[in-house]
Amino acid sequence: MTRSFLSRPVAMLGLAGLLALQGCAPMAPGRHGLDIDTSISARSQGSRVRFIVLHYTVSESSRALGTLSQGEVSSHYLVTDDEPPRIYRLVDESRAAWHAGQSEWGGYTWLNRSSIGIEIVNRGPVGTAADGTPAWQPYRPSQIRAVQALVRDIADRHGIAPENIVGHSDVAPLRKQDPGPLFPWRELAREGVGRWYDESVAQALGARFAAQGLPDAASVRQQLSRLGYGVPPVDAPEREMRAVIAAFQMHYRPVRYDGVLDAETAGVLAALVASAGPAGAGDASAW
Repeated sequence: MTRSFLSRPVAMLGLAGLLALQGCAPMAPGRHGLDIDTSISARSQGSRVRFIVLHYTVSESSRALGTLSQGEVSSHYLVTDDEPPRIYRLVDESRAAWHAGQSEWGGYTWLNRSSIGIEIVNRGPVGTAADGTPAWQPYRPSQIRAVQALVRDIADRHGIAPENIVGHSDVAPLRKQDPGPLFPWRELAREGVGRWYDESVAQALGARFAAQGLPDAASVRQQLSRLGYGVPPVDAPEREMRAVIAAFQMHYRPVRYDGVLDAETAGVLAALVASAGPAGAGDASAW
Protein backbone atom coordinates (compact mmCIF):
# COMPACT_ATOMS: atom_id res chain seq x y z
CA MET A 1 0.00 0.00 0.00
CA THR A 2 2.79 2.40 0.83
CA ARG A 3 4.31 1.90 -2.62
CA SER A 4 0.97 2.58 -4.29
CA PHE A 5 0.36 5.66 -2.18
CA LEU A 6 3.69 7.24 -3.12
CA SER A 7 3.96 6.26 -6.75
CA ARG A 8 0.90 8.09 -8.01
CA PRO A 9 1.79 11.59 -6.70
CA VAL A 10 5.39 11.12 -7.80
CA ALA A 11 4.26 10.04 -11.25
CA MET A 12 1.92 13.01 -11.47
CA LEU A 13 4.68 15.34 -10.33
CA GLY A 14 7.00 13.90 -12.98
CA LEU A 15 4.39 14.41 -15.65
CA ALA A 16 3.73 17.94 -14.48
CA GLY A 17 7.44 18.67 -14.54
CA LEU A 18 7.76 17.26 -18.03
CA LEU A 19 4.87 19.38 -19.24
CA ALA A 20 6.42 22.44 -17.60
CA LEU A 21 9.74 21.74 -19.27
CA GLN A 22 8.00 21.22 -22.58
CA GLY A 23 6.42 24.62 -22.21
CA CYS A 24 9.92 26.12 -21.94
CA ALA A 25 11.41 24.07 -24.82
CA PRO A 26 12.82 25.89 -27.84
CA MET A 27 10.16 26.06 -30.52
CA ALA A 28 10.64 26.81 -34.19
CA PRO A 29 7.72 28.36 -36.06
CA GLY A 30 6.65 25.97 -38.80
CA ARG A 31 4.61 26.53 -41.92
CA HIS A 32 0.84 26.10 -41.85
CA GLY A 33 0.65 27.10 -38.18
CA LEU A 34 2.86 24.29 -36.88
CA ASP A 35 5.21 24.73 -33.93
CA ILE A 36 8.28 22.47 -34.10
CA ASP A 37 10.06 21.45 -30.89
CA THR A 38 13.83 21.75 -31.47
CA SER A 39 14.93 21.00 -27.91
CA ILE A 40 16.23 17.49 -28.71
CA SER A 41 18.83 16.67 -31.36
CA ALA A 42 19.51 13.07 -32.41
CA ARG A 43 23.00 11.75 -31.77
CA SER A 44 23.07 9.66 -34.97
CA GLN A 45 23.28 12.18 -37.77
CA GLY A 46 25.79 13.62 -40.22
CA SER A 47 26.23 15.98 -43.12
CA ARG A 48 24.51 15.29 -46.42
CA VAL A 49 27.64 16.60 -48.17
CA ARG A 50 30.03 13.81 -49.18
CA PHE A 51 32.05 15.34 -52.03
CA ILE A 52 33.81 18.52 -53.10
CA VAL A 53 33.99 19.02 -56.88
CA LEU A 54 36.44 21.53 -58.37
CA HIS A 55 35.90 23.27 -61.70
CA TYR A 56 37.38 25.98 -63.89
CA THR A 57 35.11 28.65 -65.33
CA VAL A 58 36.51 29.00 -68.90
CA SER A 59 35.65 32.70 -68.61
CA GLU A 60 36.85 35.76 -66.73
CA SER A 61 35.50 36.78 -63.34
CA SER A 62 32.63 39.12 -64.22
CA ARG A 63 31.22 36.84 -66.90
CA ALA A 64 31.57 33.79 -64.67
CA LEU A 65 29.85 35.58 -61.80
CA GLY A 66 26.93 36.48 -64.04
CA THR A 67 26.61 32.97 -65.44
CA LEU A 68 26.80 31.28 -62.05
CA SER A 69 24.40 33.67 -60.32
CA GLN A 70 21.90 34.40 -63.09
CA GLY A 71 22.17 31.46 -65.50
CA GLU A 72 21.02 27.86 -65.58
CA VAL A 73 24.14 26.61 -63.79
CA SER A 74 25.55 27.53 -60.38
CA SER A 75 28.15 26.65 -57.82
CA HIS A 76 28.42 27.09 -54.10
CA TYR A 77 31.63 29.12 -54.38
CA LEU A 78 33.53 31.13 -56.98
CA VAL A 79 37.23 31.90 -56.48
CA THR A 80 38.34 34.82 -58.68
CA ASP A 81 41.76 35.50 -60.17
CA ASP A 82 42.02 38.94 -58.55
CA GLU A 83 44.99 39.84 -56.35
CA PRO A 84 44.12 38.90 -53.71
CA PRO A 85 41.42 36.50 -54.90
CA ARG A 86 37.85 37.11 -53.84
CA ILE A 87 35.73 34.16 -52.74
CA TYR A 88 32.01 34.46 -53.47
CA ARG A 89 29.47 32.18 -51.85
CA LEU A 90 26.67 31.95 -54.39
CA VAL A 91 24.65 29.05 -52.98
CA ASP A 92 24.27 28.14 -49.32
CA GLU A 93 25.93 24.84 -48.47
CA SER A 94 22.61 23.47 -47.23
CA ARG A 95 21.19 23.75 -50.76
CA ALA A 96 22.07 22.04 -54.04
CA ALA A 97 23.93 23.94 -56.74
CA TRP A 98 23.73 22.92 -60.40
CA HIS A 99 27.43 22.29 -61.07
CA ALA A 100 28.13 18.56 -61.50
CA GLY A 101 25.35 17.43 -63.81
CA GLN A 102 25.46 13.82 -64.98
CA SER A 103 28.24 12.49 -62.77
CA GLU A 104 29.41 9.52 -60.76
CA TRP A 105 31.87 8.92 -57.94
CA GLY A 106 32.22 6.11 -55.47
CA GLY A 107 28.92 4.56 -56.50
CA TYR A 108 26.99 7.82 -56.13
CA THR A 109 25.44 9.45 -59.21
CA TRP A 110 24.13 12.91 -60.09
CA LEU A 111 26.26 14.54 -57.42
CA ASN A 112 24.62 17.97 -57.26
CA ARG A 113 22.70 17.06 -54.11
CA SER A 114 25.61 15.43 -52.29
CA SER A 115 28.49 17.77 -53.15
CA ILE A 116 29.87 21.26 -52.77
CA GLY A 117 30.90 22.84 -56.08
CA ILE A 118 33.80 25.30 -56.32
CA GLU A 119 34.43 27.21 -59.54
CA ILE A 120 37.89 28.72 -60.06
CA VAL A 121 38.32 31.54 -62.56
CA ASN A 122 40.57 30.08 -65.25
CA ARG A 123 40.19 29.91 -69.02
CA GLY A 124 41.27 26.28 -69.28
CA PRO A 125 42.64 25.44 -72.76
CA VAL A 126 43.94 28.59 -74.45
CA GLY A 127 45.48 27.26 -77.66
CA THR A 128 47.75 24.53 -78.93
CA ALA A 129 51.25 23.71 -77.71
CA ALA A 130 54.18 22.91 -80.00
CA ASP A 131 53.57 19.16 -79.63
CA GLY A 132 49.95 19.52 -80.75
CA THR A 133 48.41 19.08 -77.32
CA PRO A 134 46.24 21.81 -75.74
CA ALA A 135 47.97 24.71 -74.02
CA TRP A 136 46.44 25.54 -70.64
CA GLN A 137 46.20 28.71 -68.59
CA PRO A 138 48.19 28.42 -65.35
CA TYR A 139 46.51 29.04 -62.02
CA ARG A 140 47.69 31.94 -59.89
CA PRO A 141 49.53 30.85 -56.70
CA SER A 142 47.25 33.10 -54.64
CA GLN A 143 44.21 31.38 -56.17
CA ILE A 144 45.53 27.98 -55.21
CA ARG A 145 46.18 29.13 -51.64
CA ALA A 146 42.62 30.44 -51.43
CA VAL A 147 41.20 27.21 -52.87
CA GLN A 148 43.31 25.15 -50.49
CA ALA A 149 42.04 27.05 -47.44
CA LEU A 150 38.44 26.94 -48.66
CA VAL A 151 38.49 23.21 -49.41
CA ARG A 152 40.12 22.38 -46.08
CA ASP A 153 37.48 24.40 -44.23
CA ILE A 154 34.60 22.70 -46.06
CA ALA A 155 36.12 19.23 -45.68
CA ASP A 156 36.69 19.72 -41.96
CA ARG A 157 33.16 20.94 -41.31
CA HIS A 158 31.47 18.18 -43.30
CA GLY A 159 33.89 15.35 -42.56
CA ILE A 160 34.76 14.83 -46.24
CA ALA A 161 37.45 12.22 -46.87
CA PRO A 162 40.48 13.15 -49.02
CA GLU A 163 39.49 10.70 -51.77
CA ASN A 164 36.19 12.53 -52.17
CA ILE A 165 37.82 15.84 -53.10
CA VAL A 166 37.75 15.55 -56.88
CA GLY A 167 37.69 17.38 -60.17
CA HIS A 168 34.78 17.66 -62.56
CA SER A 169 36.79 15.51 -64.98
CA ASP A 170 36.99 12.75 -62.36
CA VAL A 171 33.22 12.53 -61.94
CA ALA A 172 32.26 13.22 -65.58
CA PRO A 173 35.24 12.02 -67.67
CA LEU A 174 33.29 11.53 -70.89
CA ARG A 175 32.45 15.23 -71.16
CA LYS A 176 34.63 17.34 -68.85
CA GLN A 177 38.32 18.21 -68.40
CA ASP A 178 38.25 20.73 -65.56
CA PRO A 179 40.09 21.74 -63.48
CA GLY A 180 42.67 20.59 -66.07
CA PRO A 181 46.22 19.21 -65.98
CA LEU A 182 47.77 22.35 -64.46
CA PHE A 183 45.71 22.17 -61.30
CA PRO A 184 48.27 21.24 -58.59
CA TRP A 185 46.63 18.23 -56.96
CA ARG A 186 49.99 16.97 -55.71
CA GLU A 187 50.82 20.21 -53.89
CA LEU A 188 47.38 20.39 -52.29
CA ALA A 189 47.61 16.79 -51.11
CA ARG A 190 50.94 17.56 -49.44
CA GLU A 191 49.07 20.23 -47.47
CA GLY A 192 46.42 17.73 -46.43
CA VAL A 193 43.86 18.53 -49.12
CA GLY A 194 42.92 15.60 -51.36
CA ARG A 195 44.41 12.19 -52.08
CA TRP A 196 47.84 11.32 -53.43
CA TYR A 197 50.08 8.26 -53.53
CA ASP A 198 53.49 7.04 -52.40
CA GLU A 199 55.62 8.01 -55.37
CA SER A 200 58.42 5.55 -54.57
CA VAL A 201 55.90 2.70 -54.49
CA ALA A 202 54.38 3.88 -57.79
CA GLN A 203 57.82 4.04 -59.40
CA ALA A 204 58.71 0.52 -58.27
CA LEU A 205 55.39 -0.87 -59.47
CA GLY A 206 55.73 0.96 -62.78
CA ALA A 207 59.15 -0.60 -63.32
CA ARG A 208 57.69 -4.03 -62.62
CA PHE A 209 54.87 -3.48 -65.12
CA ALA A 210 57.38 -2.29 -67.72
CA ALA A 211 59.41 -5.48 -67.25
CA GLN A 212 56.62 -8.02 -66.79
CA GLY A 213 53.72 -6.58 -68.74
CA LEU A 214 50.70 -4.41 -68.01
CA PRO A 215 47.72 -5.53 -65.92
CA ASP A 216 44.76 -6.89 -67.86
CA ALA A 217 41.76 -4.74 -68.72
CA ALA A 218 39.51 -6.33 -66.08
CA SER A 219 42.02 -5.54 -63.33
CA VAL A 220 42.36 -1.93 -64.48
CA ARG A 221 38.59 -1.49 -64.52
CA GLN A 222 38.31 -2.93 -61.02
CA GLN A 223 41.05 -0.68 -59.68
CA LEU A 224 39.60 2.48 -61.21
CA SER A 225 36.18 1.59 -59.82
CA ARG A 226 37.62 1.02 -56.35
CA LEU A 227 39.18 4.49 -56.42
CA GLY A 228 35.77 5.99 -57.22
CA TYR A 229 35.68 6.32 -61.00
CA GLY A 230 32.58 5.31 -62.88
CA VAL A 231 33.78 2.83 -65.50
CA PRO A 232 31.77 2.24 -68.69
CA PRO A 233 30.23 -1.14 -69.52
CA VAL A 234 32.58 -3.77 -70.94
CA ASP A 235 30.92 -3.50 -74.37
CA ALA A 236 31.11 0.32 -74.47
CA PRO A 237 33.20 1.98 -77.21
CA GLU A 238 36.93 1.97 -76.43
CA ARG A 239 37.01 5.77 -76.41
CA GLU A 240 34.91 5.80 -73.23
CA MET A 241 37.43 3.76 -71.25
CA ARG A 242 40.22 5.89 -72.66
CA ALA A 243 38.39 8.99 -71.40
CA VAL A 244 38.30 7.55 -67.87
CA ILE A 245 42.01 6.69 -67.99
CA ALA A 246 42.77 10.18 -69.35
CA ALA A 247 40.86 11.75 -66.43
CA PHE A 248 42.85 9.61 -64.01
CA GLN A 249 46.11 10.66 -65.69
CA MET A 250 45.13 14.32 -65.68
CA HIS A 251 44.68 14.13 -61.91
CA TYR A 252 47.58 11.87 -60.92
CA ARG A 253 50.05 11.89 -63.88
CA PRO A 254 49.32 15.15 -65.71
CA VAL A 255 52.48 15.28 -67.85
CA ARG A 256 50.70 12.99 -70.33
CA TYR A 257 46.97 12.31 -70.36
CA ASP A 258 46.36 10.54 -73.65
CA GLY A 259 44.17 7.83 -72.13
CA VAL A 260 46.63 5.07 -73.00
CA LEU A 261 47.49 2.73 -70.14
CA ASP A 262 51.29 2.68 -69.87
CA ALA A 263 53.53 1.22 -67.20
CA GLU A 264 53.81 4.49 -65.29
CA THR A 265 50.04 4.98 -65.19
CA ALA A 266 49.55 1.36 -64.10
CA GLY A 267 52.10 1.87 -61.32
CA VAL A 268 50.36 5.00 -60.03
CA LEU A 269 46.99 3.25 -60.18
CA ALA A 270 48.25 0.23 -58.25
CA ALA A 271 49.99 2.43 -55.65
CA LEU A 272 46.78 4.37 -55.03
CA VAL A 273 44.70 1.21 -54.68
CA ALA A 274 47.24 -0.27 -52.28
CA SER A 275 46.95 2.71 -49.93
CA ALA A 276 43.40 3.94 -50.38
CA GLY A 277 40.02 2.94 -49.03
CA PRO A 278 36.99 2.91 -51.32
CA ALA A 279 35.79 6.35 -52.39
CA GLY A 280 32.30 7.50 -51.53
CA ALA A 281 32.09 5.56 -48.27
CA GLY A 282 32.44 8.58 -46.01
CA ASP A 283 31.44 8.07 -42.38
CA ALA A 284 30.17 4.51 -42.00
CA SER A 285 28.30 5.52 -38.84
CA ALA A 286 25.87 7.48 -41.05
CA TRP A 287 24.46 4.15 -42.16
